[in-house]
Amino acid sequence: MPATIIDGRQIAEKLRADIARDAAEFHAAAGIAPHLAAVLLGDDPASAVYVKNKRLACEKAGLKSTLIQLPAATTQGELLAVVERLNADVSVHGILVQLPLPKQIHPQPILDAVAPLKDVDCFHPENVGLLSQGRPRFLPCTPSGVQQILIHAGVKVPGSHVAIVGRSDLVGRPLALMLMQKGPAADATVTVCHSRTRDLAQITRTADILVAAMGQPEFIKAEMVKPGAVVIDVGTTRVGERIVGDVDFARVSEVAAAITPVPRGVGPMTITMLLANTVAAARLHGASQ
Repeated sequence: MPATIIDGRQIAEKLRADIARDAAEFHAAAGIAPHLAAVLLGDDPASAVYVKNKRLACEKAGLKSTLIQLPAATTQGELLAVVERLNADVSVHGILVQLPLPKQIHPQPILDAVAPLKDVDCFHPENVGLLSQGRPRFLPCTPSGVQQILIHAGVKVPGSHVAIVGRSDLVGRPLALMLMQKGPAADATVTVCHSRTRDLAQITRTADILVAAMGQPEFIKAEMVKPGAVVIDVGTTRVGERIVGDVDFARVSEVAAAITPVPRGVGPMTITMLLANTVAAARLHGASQ
């Protein structure tokens, strides 16, 4: 029987309705809307589309959105100055520096410079440390989106073996931290696989939940998937005129019990959790006043 398709866009729409309600409540109480400021360097088409989608999602949910677009030749110092200005702006609740950055920019000092209370991407080491201790201030957007997909799809996570293929700071590592902690959508046994993992297919075939997040189009094949597993595809790559994920969707769908598509899978959830973090940051700002 073909796998059940988990529609991330449908789940995102439900969550965004709740976020819009929360944003409206904050606006009514504080007199201002939760405010996300995005910084975009250069004119990379993919980044520009992503930032545009974020801005539209903010507007639809009742959040204020500001775009600071800078030339591709912006220096490290100039970008740091912009971040510091946004840190000092009390009307800004969340700051997002769009990645990837041009080659002359070292990303870590930039991400470290974002004020922890405005770090809605959860990249600051203070927020990563809180996450690792099981007391997060914010949840990283894509891993949180994956977890919400599992919740809303009714996937039993506690006690399951989760294999995550990919160990990036953006997805693999934080998702592993989240799923191994205590909680209704956690308490899993987590294996993190990467480019140096031996016998990768042997490991992935034991996973009840398989998360593909390595950025290699259609890398996960049907023979790498345990029959009846849940497969979450985080990858997004343009191949010719198609957008594909890290999973060979057509063939894996014949083996898995449930699978997220690309597009309409994890992508909409990432933006949704960014909105949720921005509202949470606005509340933290209000509580500190």
